[in-house]
Amino acid sequence: MARIVPFPGLRYAAEKVGDLATVVTPPYDVIDATAQERYHQANPANIIRLELGKQYPQDQPGDDRYSRAAAQLQDWIASGVLRHEPAPSIYLYQQEFSALGRTLVRNGLLCGLGVEPYSTGTVLPHEETLSKPKQDRLQLMRATACNFSPIFGLYVDPQQQVNEALFAAAAGRQADVELTDEFGEQHRLWVITDANVITQVQAILAPAKIYIADGHHRYETALAYAAEQKAGYDYIMITLVNMYDPGLVVLPTHRMVKDLHPQALDGFRARLDEFFHITPCPERDLEAALAKAGQNGHAFAMCDQDGLSVLVLRDVEKAQKLLPGERSQAWRELDVAILDNLILEHLLGITAQKRREQVNLTYTRDIEQAIAAVQDKSYQLAFFLNPPAVSEVIAVAEAQDKMPQKSTFFYPKLITGLVINDLAYAAGDR
Repeated sequence: MARIVPFPGLRYAAEKVGDLATVVTPPYDVIDATAQERYHQANPANIIRLELGKQYPQDQPGDDRYSRAAAQLQDWIASGVLRHEPAPSIYLYQQEFSALGRTLVRNGLLCGLGVEPYSTGTVLPHEETLSKPKQDRLQLMRATACNFSPIFGLYVDPQQQVNEALFAAAAGRQADVELTDEFGEQHRLWVITDANVITQVQAILAPAKIYIADGHHRYETALAYAAEQKAGYDYIMITLVNMYDPGLVVLPTHRMVKDLHPQALDGFRARLDEFFHITPCPERDLEAALAKAGQNGHAFAMCDQDGLSVLVLRDVEKAQKLLPGERSQAWRELDVAILDNLILEHLLGITAQKRREQVNLTYTRDIEQAIAAVQDKSYQLAFFLNPPAVSEVIAVAEAQDKMPQKSTFFYPKLITGLVINDLAYAAGDR
């Protein structure tokens, strides 16, 4: 049973910080060192100081980026830079963006979600996780008792009941927060405190299954943190999007290969030809050609020193025999499962462990960047995928299985800094 939790969100006071676009960031896990510095410079109150503070050589336990985040949080609350909502709330969160040649609006319910083990079947993952990111997020939660960015979840609501309830609650009034971020994407947030609306949304979603689209590490961190705490700390901030929302977009994550021994590439094209029809393709036609090829089966595009090619799988049954036998049928039918296990592992020797550790492998969503990297010989190969269908993500989760890492990219990312979930305050401990 999905437990939707209203909470007194902690939000920036615009009159204290100025332009709210200067205090928000993308999620921490897509911020590199250059971007981290840029956000530090953007505004003294930028959320980066809480979510992903700088590390220094002299750091030690008790004097590190986690303790500095905790101290900064307390300072901003005390000075009024951050203010709690006067009542427990849920939020309508809209993102307006361009993708697939169109302007789209994605509607989300930002709320608390009760955390529970995956084994209960209420909250279902779709991707594998790594231990290092979870340890980092757990240290931050221990220091601050906060979620600074929401995870991203999906639910099924063909009748759009949740969205209709949120739209009705927000009708006739301006958004409480409205900003355009550095990428030109618009973010709008309405605070909803009406107890009747909150109860209605809770009742609609109570029987729903929640599928984690993005934020597996943070969800599992919240589970671990809740186990350490008393009651009242057992939920996490999440933005829930209906699978039937017209603004829901899923993009692929591509693979770039490097540092293989030259012998690994000897005869690679011949080995590839045993499994795939290989057709040369001009760069300008790559995405269209790949999409067309994928309509009738498993297809990929490849860039090597000979140029661009579209690969279409010849024999599905033959390929299936080379996939891990313990996996579900839904998992075995994924394009990315065939790419990772047949091409990367079987034909190139990049094992599952190497993929987890990103040995010989880099992930990207930028096709042009990947092609350029192969052309200048920074990388040896690049492989491109069609976007996965949301139904595939759900099927794998329903099968109690997990997709390979970097299988999906739900676009756009949720922004960090619109709302903070202060667990300690809601529990009466701050």
